This record gives sequence, C-alpha cells and structure tokens, in this order.
Amino acid sequence: MNDSVVSYREICDNVKMAREAAILGSYDSSTAYYQGVILQISRLISCSTDPVKRSKWTEAQQKLAIELDQVKQLQNTLNSLRSDLERETNTSAVAGAGGCSFEVDDSPWASPSRDPDVWPSPKCADHRSGPPPRPPGRPAKRGGASSKPPTRGAKSASSSSSRKAPTPLEKKPAVPSADGKGPKREVKKDDKAPKEEKTEEENSDSGEKKFDPSGYDRELVDLIERDIVQSDPNVKWDDIADLLQAKRLLEEAVVLPMVIPDFFKGIRRAWKGILMVGPPGTGKTMLAKAVATECKTTFFNVSSSTLTSKYRGESEKLVRLLFEMARFYAPSTIFIDEIDSICSRRGSESEHEASRRVKSELLVQMDGIASSSDDASKVVMVLAATNFPWDVDEALRRRLEKRIYIPLPTLEGRVSLLNINLKEVKVDEDVDLEKIAKKLEGYSGADITNVCRDASMMSMRRKIAGLRPDQIRQLSKEELDLPVTREDFDEAIKRCNKSVSADDLEKYVKWMKEFGST
Repeated sequence: MNDSVVSYREICDNVKMAREAAILGSYDSSTAYYQGVILQISRLISCSTDPVKRSKWTEAQQKLAIELDQVKQLQNTLNSLRSDLERETNTSAVAGAGGCSFEVDDSPWASPSRDPDVWPSPKCADHRSGPPPRPPGRPAKRGGASSKPPTRGAKSASSSSSRKAPTPLEKKPAVPSADGKGPKREVKKDDKAPKEEKTEEENSDSGEKKFDPSGYDRELVDLIERDIVQSDPNVKWDDIADLLQAKRLLEEAVVLPMVIPDFFKGIRRAWKGILMVGPPGTGKTMLAKAVATECKTTFFNVSSSTLTSKYRGESEKLVRLLFEMARFYAPSTIFIDEIDSICSRRGSESEHEASRRVKSELLVQMDGIASSSDDASKVVMVLAATNFPWDVDEALRRRLEKRIYIPLPTLEGRVSLLNINLKEVKVDEDVDLEKIAKKLEGYSGADITNVCRDASMMSMRRKIAGLRPDQIRQLSKEELDLPVTREDFDEAIKRCNKSVSADDLEKYVKWMKEFGST
C-alpha cells in the first residue's frame, strides 16, 4: 500500500515538473519527464487488478501521450525556425560585407550547380549614381538623402528576427542600444530576464505596482492575489449607521497617520492591530471594508480557508507571504475575519501541530509589523473581528493593541439603518420610522436589514396571491412596486425575530470590562 501511495505521488510530481519544463522552454527535460511518467503508469496498469482503476490510468496515459506529442511538435517547430534564422543570418552577413551584395542561394530544394566550398566572385553595388560610401568611424547624418539605405541582407535578418522569438536553449542575438549609436549589448541566455523586463515595462506603463514572485512559490502568490486582495471593496462610511466610536478609532489608526505623518512617530506611532468584538450582524466586516475604501489602502480579506493547506509547511508560507505582500502594497489593511478559528488558545488537547505552527508564524509576523518603520506610506494594519473573543489566544490579544466593542445599534442607529435600507424603496407617508425603530430594540444590523427586506415584499406577495405564473408575467411594474405601509412593517417584525440573546450580550460586556481597550 505504501509503494502505491509513493508511486502516485511520484507520478503527480513528475507530471508537474514536465509541464513546468514545457512552460519554461526546456523541451528536452519535459520530454524526458513525460516519457518517465508514461512508463510508470504502464507499470501501474500491469500490476493493477481493478478494472475501474485500469481504465482511469489508461485514460490518463492517453492524455499525457497527447501532451508529449504537442511538446515534440513545439520542439520540432523551434528547431526548424532556428535553422532558418541561422541560414538567413549567414546570408545577411555575407551580403552586408563591405557594402557589396552576394547572390547566394542556399535553399534546401535548390540543386547546387557549383562547388559549394568555392565562393563566387562578389558583385559590388554600383555607387556612381549615389553618394560615396561613408568611411568607417564617421557618424552617419540623420534624415535626408544622405542617409544610406539598409542592404537587402540586413533587412532580411531584421524581419526574420522579428518573426521568431528566441528560446531559452539558443544564444540570443546582440541588441543595439536605445539611441541606436552606442555599443551593442549581448542578451544572456536567461529565460527569466525577458519576462522580468517586460513586466517592469508593463508596470511602468500602467502605473500600478506588481509584486515580484521571484523567490516565492508562484502558485501561492497567485492564490493570494486571486482570493485575498481586493483593491476597492466599495463600502463607504455613510453606508454604516451609528458606530461613531469605532469609526473614530479606525480613522485615527489609518487616516491621520497619512494626513499628519510627522506627529505619528515614536511613542505616538499608529496602532498596528485592532480587534473588533461583538455579536454577529453588527457591522464588523463592513467597517473593515469601509477602512479600505475610504483610506485608499489595499485590502487583504483573510479567512481560515485561505490560510489552510493540505501540504506540510505551506500554511506557514502563506502567512509569511501574506505579510510580505502587505508590506509591498503598503499602505494596506489585513482583515482577518473570525480570527478565533485561526488563532484560538494554544495548548489545548485538541490542537493540531500544524495549527500551532500557523499561529506561531502569525504572531511572529505581527511582531515584525510592530517593529517596522514609522513611515505612514508603509503602514500595515491588522484588523481582526470575532464573535468569540474569549477563545482568542492571549499572545494574539496582546498584539491586537486596540480591542473595541461593536454593540447592537442604538435608537438613532436603528433609524439610520432603516433610512439606508429603504432609500431605494417607496415608503408610505404614514410610516413613522422612529416608532418602528423603537419596536426593533435588541435587533442587530443584519436583523433590521432582514425586516426591511421582508416588509418591502409584502405588497408583492398580496398582489400575486392565487395567480398562475402566466398571469404574474402580465402584471406591470407599477402594480407590483407599491409603497411599504406601516402594516407591512408590523407583519415583518412578527415574522423576523432578533438573533442575539441577553445572555450573549452579558458575556461581551464582561469580557470588555476585563480586556477591553477602547
């Protein structure tokens, strides 16, 4: 059983190496890997007794054989292009010598009518009708009729070099300097150099910074850029009702260090870690997104799934790479939602070794942020949220310097939430939002949003009651889009109960009295 598992892993690793070698242009190595994998699969098929597994391995072997054929076709095409380029380069070198042109026919289908080792006499170009040839070492004049036209061989060489891209296996031709006058520089045989130069040119043209993945696992970099980085969450302060204290503290931690950077130095340095504590549905995630939107910072939205990998040691690499990219894209905000699932208390019996290593790496990286430069343009802030603050590790709690409570909305906050949720809905004139807000005491922000959503659909439900789908399609928009009445709100409140209990609120208040730092 262990031999089969090892064989499966070896096959997966060899297929990965074969594809990477093909992408990098090392077609000989890629062909060798593919052939070895196909041979390994043949041995597995011969040893397997399960017909289902045999059919699956046979199908995989056929697909890999197709990929091998494609790699060989690419290699043959590049070899033919390389031979054509060498032939045309030799032709251009002979034609451009001394300003004389040679008529050399080295096409493979032409039969030689002379000794191939004896060169024909050169037919020099007639210069009587044009200007005399320019002496060597004298710079040519720009523009005008005095500029010498390029020879036929040089034109052929430039056109052929533009058609064929150099491969990593061949020596690349010398390239003239940018002004056309300086000495020629030689491009070394490094398949990564052209990619890096092209990336820098593209980044300079677009004006956006791009993280350099060299030295890191490219797959991990792509994972973070695809699943974590959000440049503009599009949530503003006005979209969040109430929570004035939380907004003030977040502005103090992110906005003010950029406005008055000379003040926030030394002991007055900006807060590096903030923990938002509160019952679910009170707006903790929206506050984090509003920070990224209003402060124009790069937003890293992290959850336990994005930092979890089945491979040993890869989760710690993801944590380190996350903070490295955050420093590169600074000013940036790392938002860790439900941080208790990532960094719970250490030392418990159910704790896994891999989970402990991830927690240790996270604590080390957060210490690195605290000891970094005081430059406001390089600020990296960790913003965490949790519904279970009593499960967070003590060391992490110490590194999250500010611990603020996000409570249930007050009466003014509930009125603001009703106005925000109903701004695109018609509301009857008899509706008093303040009276409705008093009935919603103890409701979270998410609960109030559900009440507004349910109330806005009451008129539509009454209109379509008992109708068939074809009759519903015939109804106009004006018949369905009716104003929301007071009765609709009363019925919606009866259907939607609050989701936070009084016992839960007491736990949060008790924890804040002991560990709060507002």
